Amino acid sequence: MSMKDIKELRERTGAGVLDCKKALTKKDGDLEKAVEYLREKGIADAAKKAGRVAAQGKVNVVTTDDKKKGLITEVNCETDFVAKNDSFKQLVKSISIHLMATDKDDVDEVLSEEWYEDENKDVNTIIKEAIANIGENINLRRFQKLNSDGFLQEYIHLGGKIGVLVDIDGELNAENQKVAKNVAMHIAASNPDFLAREDVDEETIAKEKKIYKEQMINEGKPEHIIDQIVKGKIDKYYTQICLLEQAYVKDTDISVGDYLDNKDIDINKYVRYEIGEGIEVEKEDFAEEVMSEMNKE
Repeated sequence: MSMKDIKELRERTGAGVLDCKKALTKKDGDLEKAVEYLREKGIADAAKKAGRVAAQGKVNVVTTDDKKKGLITEVNCETDFVAKNDSFKQLVKSISIHLMATDKDDVDEVLSEEWYEDENKDVNTIIKEAIANIGENINLRRFQKLNSDGFLQEYIHLGGKIGVLVDIDGELNAENQKVAKNVAMHIAASNPDFLAREDVDEETIAKEKKIYKEQMINEGKPEHIIDQIVKGKIDKYYTQICLLEQAYVKDTDISVGDYLDNKDIDINKYVRYEIGEGIEVEKEDFAEEVMSEMNKE
């Protein structure tokens, strides 16, 4: 068995390097038998499915019992039906356990890492086997870990459509957790881009100022008042993109910052994942899709 054989098998089946090496070892270097082996295991078919767009799935958020360490991750599949499947849910749970245990922080590094329950398989192989069993493309898209000197508050919305993990500066107790959960729910609903206006980069603000200024000029506003109008619009912009300045969803008469004013916690940072955000999904006419399938027969 040579690297050339592994490369050729990988090109013919689309299977991972580890799977190809294992197949060639089992079949004494016989390339054709190795192809058959991978097909029998469903790994070759899984590789073909891996090219399909996966924009559904589940966001999972977990924390340790002491709320000091936490993880948010997104695992994708192709349909909402599979996202609700128990096998897929168990896969997401198992991947989360693995991610909590690893010191890696990069998806590619994790995929090539030895699976926590089986030293003979890597994470990529586990996912490929799941693809073969479930019948859809599955993808570990992203994850992020947080550590807290206070405590972490997790929140899952709509069974995993949106997940939020918040790093809280404060003592872990029932009242503070209640407040933290309210903030996490607000983040899920309002999707702020920044924590506070101090976190907004100068490039973003400069771009908005330019847009507003052009708007005022096009509307024929007097030049001497344009800067003042733009300043007011930027202040309004902060209330849209900054968590602490957004109108609090449970009481829109106050901001999130106002809500926290008389509470015993502060927000250090947060992470919000929404399933499939940023993934382009090609929309196909249903009649054309049916015809396409009929033409394959």
